[in-house]
Amino acid sequence: MVYFCYIDESGTPEVPGNTSHYVLAGLSIPISCWKFCERGISKIKQKYDLENSEIHTGWIVRKFIEQSKIVKFEDLTYAQRRYEVGKIRKMELLKLQKSPNNNLYKQTRKNYRQTEAYIHLTLAERIAFIQELADLIGGWSFARLFAESINKVHFDPLRAKQSVDEQALEQLVSRFEQYMKIVSKSTRDSQLYGTLIHDNNETVSKKHTALMKKFHSYGTLWTSIEHIIETPFFVNSELTSLIQIADLCCYSLRRYFENNEIDLLDRIQNRFDRKNGKIVGVRHFTDSSCQCRFCHKN
Repeated sequence: MVYFCYIDESGTPEVPGNTSHYVLAGLSIPISCWKFCERGISKIKQKYDLENSEIHTGWIVRKFIEQSKIVKFEDLTYAQRRYEVGKIRKMELLKLQKSPNNNLYKQTRKNYRQTEAYIHLTLAERIAFIQELADLIGGWSFARLFAESINKVHFDPLRAKQSVDEQALEQLVSRFEQYMKIVSKSTRDSQLYGTLIHDNNETVSKKHTALMKKFHSYGTLWTSIEHIIETPFFVNSELTSLIQIADLCCYSLRRYFENNEIDLLDRIQNRFDRKNGKIVGVRHFTDSSCQCRFCHKN
């Protein structure tokens, strides 16, 4: 049996960066369930006319100001909505092109490009779309979610002797490996292996490949590596639905830690790896006074 662990990140690993937390999450599924998961994701995408679009949760749940400028936007067809929003955006870009503030033009153009696939949906519809996906994940009894969530305010790289993203990967790999050991023992399957599938980023790929080679040779701080094969496989998230699902899980965790938002987290929490009812697959690295559901006794 082979298990895939799809990995993505939310927030920036730089200290301080522009987020207080950095989250690295991995969603593990048996390879035999891959097609089942893809069909479920595709069905929900089709419902919202997003079949060929990437699920990027952070962009999907933003407010699109242009929609509020369109009279009775909710009553329009998808095609009409796209046309009306597109018209306003074109006018805005033309106006910004004449502005001396070139950075604003570039940022606005980037924002439009990132959200173009979703402009036919109201904010309520987009939130409903993400909620349905979260409910889908929550119902995958065969899946396990692992994550390291680091509060960078309390992270000391000198003391840790590694960077934020290095600690996160080591923790994630350790938890996935421990889970594989438990499954191998309980199923008496000595030929059980797992592989990491990561969103492609040239800088990250070189670093994480080197780290994984080190883990194979020397183990992590917590465990030897016996079931995870090779180094991570890096794929284009735009073409890989389950990397997009890992993105949703990352987003849910970071929004909980930074904004105490619980709706999406509650929908996926059944998938957090547990031992004797206690969550062991997700850790919140922060100070000892934290009373969140991961730091407090669960």
